Amino acid sequence: MVYILDVKNDQLVKAEIVVPKPNEIPLKKDGWNFNWRELTKENNSKIFILRTIGLNPTIEGALQLKIENDMLIMNTLEIAPHNIGRKNKKYDYVAGCLIAFACKESFKLKSAYKGFLTFMSKTSLMKWYSKKYGASVGLGQRMYIDSENGLKLINEYLERK
Repeated sequence: MVYILDVKNDQLVKAEIVVPKPNEIPLKKDGWNFNWRELTKENNSKIFILRTIGLNPTIEGALQLKIENDMLIMNTLEIAPHNIGRKNKKYDYVAGCLIAFACKESFKLKSAYKGFLTFMSKTSLMKWYSKKYGASVGLGQRMYIDSENGLKLINEYLERK
């Protein structure tokens, strides 16, 4: 279980990160940017969603992880359309929880890259990933979160009570 912040009420809300059922896959027609149905078909990858827990669970974010060359790659990360922007954002901590979850998954690797998470960043977001999540620049727009910063994120976003 994870907690995300209800921005309007300034209260933590219980959520979970799970593999989605077919009817829970985010759809472009609902305002999502990525074609998550297509992403579920990619080899060596797994899709996860972060959804609220309760009577009417809602999907707040989605994540695609891939394994390539013994590395865990955060291939796609998207927060729900209603969580974008500062003005009308419903929940905060969604991206942090998903990134921390990806870091936690990286510790399951049985390779030299255990504890490391890599991803490609948009140029405009590179400084933000560095500042907010402790990511480092690898090469070009390739970034990574090392095991030390990964553990910090896990403690901050997944161990919150």
